[in-house]
Amino acid sequence: MESFEQNRVSWNELTRMHVESEFYNVNGFKNGETSLNHIEIEALGDVKGKKILHLQCHFGLDTLSLARMGGEVVGVDISDASIEKAKELATELNIHARFIRSNVYEIEKVLDEQFDIVYTSYGAINWLHDLDEWARLIKRFLKPGGLFYMVEFHPYSYSLNEKGVIAYPYFNTEAIESIVEKTYTDNTEVAQADLKHIEWHHSISEVLNSLIGQGLTIQQFDEYPYQVYNCFPGMKEIEPGKWVYEKYGTLIPHMYAVKAFN
Repeated sequence: MESFEQNRVSWNELTRMHVESEFYNVNGFKNGETSLNHIEIEALGDVKGKKILHLQCHFGLDTLSLARMGGEVVGVDISDASIEKAKELATELNIHARFIRSNVYEIEKVLDEQFDIVYTSYGAINWLHDLDEWARLIKRFLKPGGLFYMVEFHPYSYSLNEKGVIAYPYFNTEAIESIVEKTYTDNTEVAQADLKHIEWHHSISEVLNSLIGQGLTIQQFDEYPYQVYNCFPGMKEIEPGKWVYEKYGTLIPHMYAVKAFN
C-alpha cells in the first residue's frame, strides 16, 4: 500500500531525529537504564528464557530492554533506519536480539516460528488499517498458551486536536493523512518538507473484538487516567512520569492495556 511506503519514508527520517533526542535518552540506555515503563514491566513479569516477538519496535530500545531482562527477543519494524540503528545498538552494547525489517502484514514472509509473548506498545496500532489481520498474525506467532500484551495510548486521545478539542472521529472511518511538521520528541521541527503520515483510529471495541475474533482469551483490560510520555500537545506532569491533558486532568482516559492468551 502507498500509505505504508509513505510512513516508512517518514519514519526513516524521524528515526534519525529520535536517536538524538532527550525523549529517548539513548545515552541513559547505554549506561544501563531501561526504556520500559513500570506498567509493562509489571504486566510481563519474569521474561527470562522466554521467546518474545516485539511488533513495531522502532529503533529497538524496548526490544533490547527485554533482552537485558533475559528474553530471547525479535524486533520487527517497517523503517529501514530504525532496524539499522537497532542492530547497531545491539552490537555496540553486546545485547543478543534479532531485528527484522518488515511491514507487520508481511511478517510471515520473513519469520516462521512461534513465541511465548507477542508484545506491542505506545503509538503502534494507529499505523495499521486492518486489526482483524493484525490479530490473526498475533495468534499465528503465539505458542499455544502464549501471552499477548499491549499497552497503548487511549483512542480518546487521538480524537483531540492540539487545543484539546474533539476534532477527529473516535471510531475508525477512513485514513487520516497529515503533513509531518514536528516530531513528538522534544517538539523538534522536521527539516524535510514533504513528509506525510497516514494513520487510522481504532476504538477500544475494535481492538478487543479483533483479538476475540481470533479466539484469544482476554484475561485483563485496564485503562489509565494518565500517560507515561509527554508526547501530545497541552500536557502537564502531575507526578514523576505521569502526564495528563492540562485541560482535562484525570477526568479522561489516557492509556489502556490488554492482556490476552492464545
